[in-house]
Amino acid sequence: MSVHADFSAPAANITVNGLLFDMDGTIIDSTPAIIKHWQKYVLAGLAKQLHVDPEEILHSSHGRRSIDTLALYDKSLANWEYVSHVEGQIPKEYGQDAKEVPGARALLESLDKKGVPWAIVTSGTRPLIQGWLDVIKLPFPQNLVAAEDVEQGKPDPQCYLLGHKKLDMEPYSRMLVLEDAPSGVKAGKAAGFTVVALATTHDTARLREAGADWIVRDMESVQLQEWNGARAQATVQISQALR
Repeated sequence: MSVHADFSAPAANITVNGLLFDMDGTIIDSTPAIIKHWQKYVLAGLAKQLHVDPEEILHSSHGRRSIDTLALYDKSLANWEYVSHVEGQIPKEYGQDAKEVPGARALLESLDKKGVPWAIVTSGTRPLIQGWLDVIKLPFPQNLVAAEDVEQGKPDPQCYLLGHKKLDMEPYSRMLVLEDAPSGVKAGKAAGFTVVALATTHDTARLREAGADWIVRDMESVQLQEWNGARAQATVQISQALR
């Protein structure tokens, strides 16, 4: 996040038919756990064998599917059996290193209470997502798009288009995407959706360059104001956004 960013824009209400959430950096922050994961399972071998700076691998991995990151360095490891097994161990080994993004639990619980359609659309595998939700005890979505569900990861819009489809929405439905990574912001915008970016893991300049409609500090700036079940419309307020 930019140190001197001005998060004081007037509150704005938007009307949407459903919400699509990225996971890491948006609902939870597991950055310390992910760093330990890459160091233990990948960095030592890859960095030594390929003479790659470990920081380069870490920098390129956020917001990207592990299978895509591994393919850049060692295609023999870029398979779903390996990736799903390794990612499934992360919450078990490093559960204490993850924390909720402020405001995420309150928003998800309010959506469930009112029956607002929502889904998680993530670059993580199903074992990883199930593990984190179990550890942190957050609401589990009825609809989930995981890394192994699409042929192309973010910034390709395929994942968010699939999330929209899983919610059984009309083609013209208005969707709100919540993201923290530039690649995810680009994916949401390419899908034709409105995107709120959380400045939890990336500089605000990069999020703005990626095309975010709003940039906020965390999920406390995103609140459900009303759900009109008859019209299937949710009024969501965005407050304290970047000017």
